[in-house]
Amino acid sequence: MTTQNIPTIFGVGGPVARIPDDVTIPQFFFDQHHELNGEALHLRQPTYFIDDATGRHVTGDEVRARVLGLANALHIRWNIGDGDVVCIYGPNHVDYSTVIWATHRVGGIVTGANPAYTAEELVYQIQTAKATVLFVHPDALPVGLEAARATGIRDDRIVVFDAVPGDNHLTVTDLVKEGLLQPKRYVEPRLKPGEGRTKIALLCFSSGTTGRAKAVMIPHYAVIANCIQMKQYANTRDAPYPNEKKLYRSGDVAIAVLPFYHIYGVVVNLHYYLFCGMTLVLVQKFNFENMLKSVQRYKIGHMTLVPPMVVLLCKHPAVKNYDLSSVKLLTCGAAPLSAELTHQVAKLLPHAHIGQGYGMTETCTTVSFPQLDMRIGTPGSAGRLIPGTAVRILKADGSWGGVGETGQLVVSAPSVTIGYLNNEEATRETFKDGWVYTGDEGYVNEKKELFIIDRIKELIKVRGFQVAPAELEGHLLDHPDVADVCVVAAPDDYSGELPFAFVALHERVRAQVAADPREAERVRQSILKHVADHKTQYKWLAGVEFIDVVPKNPSGKLLRRVLRDRLKEGLQAGRIKLVQPKERAKL
Repeated sequence: MTTQNIPTIFGVGGPVARIPDDVTIPQFFFDQHHELNGEALHLRQPTYFIDDATGRHVTGDEVRARVLGLANALHIRWNIGDGDVVCIYGPNHVDYSTVIWATHRVGGIVTGANPAYTAEELVYQIQTAKATVLFVHPDALPVGLEAARATGIRDDRIVVFDAVPGDNHLTVTDLVKEGLLQPKRYVEPRLKPGEGRTKIALLCFSSGTTGRAKAVMIPHYAVIANCIQMKQYANTRDAPYPNEKKLYRSGDVAIAVLPFYHIYGVVVNLHYYLFCGMTLVLVQKFNFENMLKSVQRYKIGHMTLVPPMVVLLCKHPAVKNYDLSSVKLLTCGAAPLSAELTHQVAKLLPHAHIGQGYGMTETCTTVSFPQLDMRIGTPGSAGRLIPGTAVRILKADGSWGGVGETGQLVVSAPSVTIGYLNNEEATRETFKDGWVYTGDEGYVNEKKELFIIDRIKELIKVRGFQVAPAELEGHLLDHPDVADVCVVAAPDDYSGELPFAFVALHERVRAQVAADPREAERVRQSILKHVADHKTQYKWLAGVEFIDVVPKNPSGKLLRRVLRDRLKEGLQAGRIKLVQPKERAKL
């Protein structure tokens, strides 16, 4: 079958609107107007951000001034410019976007790191991205300093978001003031037509099917395109309605609880909501009851969450103490939300639209978005394909399917990213002729609603974060008692999935464990600690089961499905118990 004859399913709303390909992200959002949202941002909504912790309001004019000052300081102090990489290590902050946009103003690239990372994990990201400046949140400073020393980032290139008592590092505000007191020295890059498609804006890390996370190269054009796609999709519902009945209105308030180091947070929660003219209530560290207080205090209309947060909405006793009637749209993404939870949250929020979306780092987020013409999205679906998106279905037998047929989702869109940094092999496997081979199995119905059935890739999704089993298996093989190992996903109501290890012990240890239950527990705890000491928390094991031999096929490939079935049977019979993260109690 030729490529012209491959069945292709296109998103709703017709051809996508104009997407400029000769501007950077801040040039598009601040310096231009677009037909889908009118004036440039600084002429529209006066308050961009509200700091949830302090109540501080940050206006558009203040944001623009801080971006200008920081950009100038980055250039004057360190000559940061075209292609230089800045790493942000911390949770959401009112100046997180200041760092992003200032770096873009001078032509640089930003990579955001999970603040829960260990020093070893942060070192890997800094080295992979080749970052030369580190912006770090005060809470993450000790780990940030350790990683900076290990990667050769000088002390004078470490900047904290807020002053720390007894610490002499520069702060973001120090640099902003320094830059504003000097004449503008940097020359902002002006892109040629088409250059926005290749000029990298962000390096977001995504786990592949094997090994450690890879840096996805996200061009300016991809972020701009995805925001335009989502806004055009929203307009297909909102256009006929008067302003007071629109779901997406300038002046609405949204809660930004999703982290900006994650693609979902930085594209949807930050850039898309600002493109819609909304005010963002920025949450540095998720605390469930504080989130409820913020919804009531600021009359938040838009909540973009992940399934564990929805679970808390449905089950936490504190919910009844707060007025959540302002919520008009709850969007869930990053992992599937069950039909049961969807209906529970719909009862809790009787006036809100409830739906799911689907996307990947490799597609620069959104492929499908909630069905905005329905109060409750079709149960089990991940929303509807947005304008500009095209999907093909690669069936298990290698043939191409059409509407209603199941197979691997192969996606094309203007927001598709460039590939993986310095990893040509992985890029060739995932990106082919402008199409992303998602590794997710699903289908699209005649209403262009997307349904995810399973993952062909071996990734484990923990609260929306990707965990590569191969990364944990490689680490576990360093444990002196472990001869062989296979990590699979354990189902969990709160986290969606958790990593679980089936371990074959070395013969000498196996005999000791068989003879003494106390020795078995000691070895099990030692293995759990081996992961907890070196990996960020969402990668911690939910349990360890000892087996004689790890099952493999004749070519040596791990038979994960056999062990997933064994785990499922053990959980149902009560023979296997999962280790529950202690931190849940704090929520």
